[in-house]
Amino acid sequence: MNIRPLYDNVLVQRAEAEEKTAGGLFLPSAAQEKQVYGTVKAVGKGKILKDGGLRAPAVKVGDKVLLAKWGGNEIKYDGEEFLILKESELLAVITD
Repeated sequence: MNIRPLYDNVLVQRAEAEEKTAGGLFLPSAAQEKQVYGTVKAVGKGKILKDGGLRAPAVKVGDKVLLAKWGGNEIKYDGEEFLILKESELLAVITD
């Protein structure tokens, strides 16, 4: 990955939208909802604290995370879509 987020920013690739309903009906792209989870692709070095210290990120590359439906900034890079958001905008880490 050639994108390195700065400070406490995180690069996330949102999971693919569901193309079928539970009943097997195909959804047109306009009716597909954005997923509220994704995979962390890159992480900044952490948040700079008021005393000048650095707080390390709580997430790492490869973590599956829950995120707000409309949070972050959407970008396209090499034909793929990503979100760049503050670590504090992440809601939870999904563990198996």
